[in-house]
Amino acid sequence: MLPDANRAVARLARLLFRVCPVIRRVLEIPDPGLREPCAPVAEITPDLVRLAGDMFDTMHANAGVGLAAPQVGVHARLFVLELPPDDDDPLSGRRFVLINPEIALTGARTEMVEGCLSLPGFRAMINRAEGVTVEFTQLDGARVALDARGLFAQAVQHEADHLDGVLFIDHLKSMLDLEKIPPEMLDWTEETEAEAA
Repeated sequence: MLPDANRAVARLARLLFRVCPVIRRVLEIPDPGLREPCAPVAEITPDLVRLAGDMFDTMHANAGVGLAAPQVGVHARLFVLELPPDDDDPLSGRRFVLINPEIALTGARTEMVEGCLSLPGFRAMINRAEGVTVEFTQLDGARVALDARGLFAQAVQHEADHLDGVLFIDHLKSMLDLEKIPPEMLDWTEETEAEAA
């Protein structure tokens, strides 16, 4: 497909998503589909654009900040991210579709609180790199690179793991390290929506 055609397909798909949100079923641990490595995306098609839109709708419906294609049963190297707005982070509050991502870890390793839509209601301290450089293809076909730190870097590492069949619990020494999330902390979107009102 030509780049102009890709942009047109992406524009049309964004319009459709606003009108017809689709919430897909999120696979939960121990579904074996979460352990399958994903194949590279060969071509950006209308179906792929639709998938990305469905993934944003599904992620928002489940109060997540990221979602990988295998979590909705599609074994393609693709994930979406949208962090809550934060004045100190220029990458927050924006939607990202990362196709065929390649990441390089940067900075020291540190313990970070992490959860997963495929294991709802639980979190744990996970050792992650403080930063990443990520190169990926966007829905318009452009290949871009970003340097990120903090929550964005953590989310990139988490979602990239999903593309290789790795789950955040694989980074734990023991399943006893999992902690139940208090109900009042389960939905960051409620706080953001209240602030916007």
